Amino acid sequence: MTFDYDLFVIGAGSGGLAAAKAAASYGARVGIAEHEALGGTCVNRGCIPKKLIVYAADFALQKQMAHRYGWTECDNYFDWTRFTKSVDKHLESLNDSFSKQLQKAGVDLIKGYATFVDNHTLELDGRKITADKILIAVGGRPNLPDIPGIEFAITSREMFHLPYLPKRFVVIGGGYIGIEFASMMNALGCKVTVINNDELILSGFDDDVRSRIQQGLANRGIRFFHNSTAKQIKLGEDGLLVNIKGDKQATVAADTILVATGRAPNVEKLGLEKVSVELAEKGTIKVNEYNCTNVDNIYAVGDCSSSLQLTPVAKAEGQAFAKTVFGKTPKTVNYSEVPTAVFSRPEGASFGMTEKQARSEFGDDGVECFSTEFKPLFSQFGGTEEKAMMKIIVQSENQRVLGAHMVGEHAADIIQSLGVAIRKGITKQDLDDTIGIHPTTAEEFMTL
Repeated sequence: MTFDYDLFVIGAGSGGLAAAKAAASYGARVGIAEHEALGGTCVNRGCIPKKLIVYAADFALQKQMAHRYGWTECDNYFDWTRFTKSVDKHLESLNDSFSKQLQKAGVDLIKGYATFVDNHTLELDGRKITADKILIAVGGRPNLPDIPGIEFAITSREMFHLPYLPKRFVVIGGGYIGIEFASMMNALGCKVTVINNDELILSGFDDDVRSRIQQGLANRGIRFFHNSTAKQIKLGEDGLLVNIKGDKQATVAADTILVATGRAPNVEKLGLEKVSVELAEKGTIKVNEYNCTNVDNIYAVGDCSSSLQLTPVAKAEGQAFAKTVFGKTPKTVNYSEVPTAVFSRPEGASFGMTEKQARSEFGDDGVECFSTEFKPLFSQFGGTEEKAMMKIIVQSENQRVLGAHMVGEHAADIIQSLGVAIRKGITKQDLDDTIGIHPTTAEEFMTL
């Protein structure tokens, strides 16, 4: 049978774009469908605009320090509308860039929502398209809890379309998305409350990272309700009211309520039942180590399939898929070696095993932890007691570094670079023997 394409990709997010361009580089005839803006969640509603808000918020934080460094104090006003217009303009340029990249790679871009007709046929707005291989890369969407009044809340998708900067901001959820937004809005002058269903925020990170970031945010004025959930949201005379149940019963007033309680895969409208693609317990698409579903010509990458909902993971999966299927070189993704960060203030980042994971695998006697806390040089004039924290997890038997964790300025950049060395099997002695650059924060990893 002759197909329209060797590969057709559903979804032009990070994973889909990476797979399409890589497959085309191997000579495959590739088409890709997208019904929204190119780049997916990360580019349009996640990583990129979120990091731009981080930068905007940093100006507010550094203004508090500037006069101690000799700068004359002056009045400033943050224009939320001007900022969001700048973000929109940047995102438009990125979308244009993605479109040109696809065109240069020889990939056909078709605007619309693709659904399955059979194993090799898709329908887009009444048009039938056939392909030898089909890759699902539709990503995910914010998950909304089933509570009364949830329609009054927003998700990360709507954060960048707020008409004004709220004075009172409530976050439901203590994951990295909620915590990052809580940190940013706090720095921009909002009164922020976080409702978290655990004792510590940022589940999945090392406990020392979790506790240090939580304390740092609390010191900056963010109020936390731990071991708690939102019971109901109401519209009152003074704005929105959130009823909280848990360790403490309370009602909190807000102008904006952000729900950040996880994400769900965008698979409902694909027509997967027509091709008998199997789903996992949480609704994600089941795939093997080569991202193939139970149907041998249908694959899936990214948030609709992966247990790690991170942009670099989706890209790596897309590239591994293309190399395996079209490059004829089997390639898998190592999910145990993925760096991750939370761009809150203070910032946190991790690579490799947490202390709990290491002790679970090697036992208490098989693991050593080395850590330090110190006040960074930049903060010496700041009148704050906030400290940086660095920690490495070491296997006792051979002194191999199993994981590295940090809270403090530039944590993500430092851990990213250190992760390369950890992948290559460095030992604690290797760090001890390395001469650091002085004065820097990173040099403290060489002196633990």
